[in-house]
Amino acid sequence: MGSSPTSGTSSFDSVLWFIGLENKQMSSSEMVVIVGGGVSGLSCAHRLHQAGVPFTLLEASDVPGGRVQTDQHEGFLLDRGFQVLLTAYPEAGRILNYKQLGLRKFTSGALIRSGGKFHRLVDPWRQPLQALPSVFSPIGSFADKLKIAKLRASVSSKSLPSIFDAEDRTTLAELKRYKFSDKIIDQFFRPFFGGVFLDPELVTSSRMFNFVFQMFSKGAVTLPAGGIGQIAQQLAARLPSDQIRFGCRVKKIGENEVQLEDGSKVSSRVIVLATGGEATARLLARPFGSHQRRQVVCMYFKAPKAPFNEPCLVLNGEGSGPVNNLCVPSLVSPRYAPPGQHLISATVLDDFIEEDLEPKVIEQMHAWYGSQVNDWEPLRTYHIAEALPNQAAGVPPAFTQGKLNSSVYLCGDFCTQGSLNAAMYSGRLVAEEVMDKVQHH
Repeated sequence: MGSSPTSGTSSFDSVLWFIGLENKQMSSSEMVVIVGGGVSGLSCAHRLHQAGVPFTLLEASDVPGGRVQTDQHEGFLLDRGFQVLLTAYPEAGRILNYKQLGLRKFTSGALIRSGGKFHRLVDPWRQPLQALPSVFSPIGSFADKLKIAKLRASVSSKSLPSIFDAEDRTTLAELKRYKFSDKIIDQFFRPFFGGVFLDPELVTSSRMFNFVFQMFSKGAVTLPAGGIGQIAQQLAARLPSDQIRFGCRVKKIGENEVQLEDGSKVSSRVIVLATGGEATARLLARPFGSHQRRQVVCMYFKAPKAPFNEPCLVLNGEGSGPVNNLCVPSLVSPRYAPPGQHLISATVLDDFIEEDLEPKVIEQMHAWYGSQVNDWEPLRTYHIAEALPNQAAGVPPAFTQGKLNSSVYLCGDFCTQGSLNAAMYSGRLVAEEVMDKVQHH
């Protein structure tokens, strides 16, 4: 998809020096080999490094991050799909240096397109001065807004173990349990959480819904100032540069052995697979179908003028047209666009993904914003086939986290839940399992 890696800080440059040494022969035996340099693999490596356990991390591409990357293009920062960091994520708060990331906040709530107009729905706890107009907006009923407050209070008071131990039902069934009207479900919950989970049908597990709702309630929705890829850069910069190998594509794994596509082999006491669902299935020779993942398209446009003037999320509450949600990242962090320009991000969910999307997106945007859309220029489109795991209620993860056999361990969001937090948490937990094996056996 993207062609140019995000520029790093000077601390990150030290990680990149051996991209040019891809053909250097690895030692034939390692203590721990981590396959995959996405957030989960980096989190695993970070924990092992903290504990003094030697490892080698193999990454097929030339930059760390997996799906959490930012490309530079014509002076714009393009995240590979619209992604945000919720500051309330417990594992992210534990492992990341938020200050160093220079986090920039979205305003709470959203602008919702419904009935040919835009309506504001705000969180009264965050924006009390704007709460009263929001109460009288036509998004849902007054009773629905009281129920949102009730849901917020209920979910915010729960511990995370109690959320994940609760009865599993669909998100839609959970909303019906709180007696929300069809109107507010279709105007707000479906586009908002449909965008979060890439699931407009709202069949995602209520456990995941309640977890994410709590995270939205307790913290801020943010972007790192220099793009979402800064998260992976920060993690990679903490690791010894001679223990990460880029451009290393793994062909096959066996017991205590990793075979690379260039024919070389590495024996290892422990192998941690921290790859995406499809790659994990290929390496384990297991089936993995499209029903086990969620796809998304993110279209970027440049514009001389932003269609609105605040760092907020715009939701499609009308149910028609391909764009589910829209934002202007350059209003959140000016570094996303060069001076005098703005970056517009439009997200299209599975049901609307087709070959010739751009004219339909432009047509919808004309209906929303009028003739100014004539000045929008397409920058790049990302089709992310494996953006999130399928988290439907009652559907177990595609793979089981942790020990697979005497030498192979699995981590990543396809073993747990689809979030940055879960990817980091999974990587750390598996690292601690591995530490126990290598330090006590």
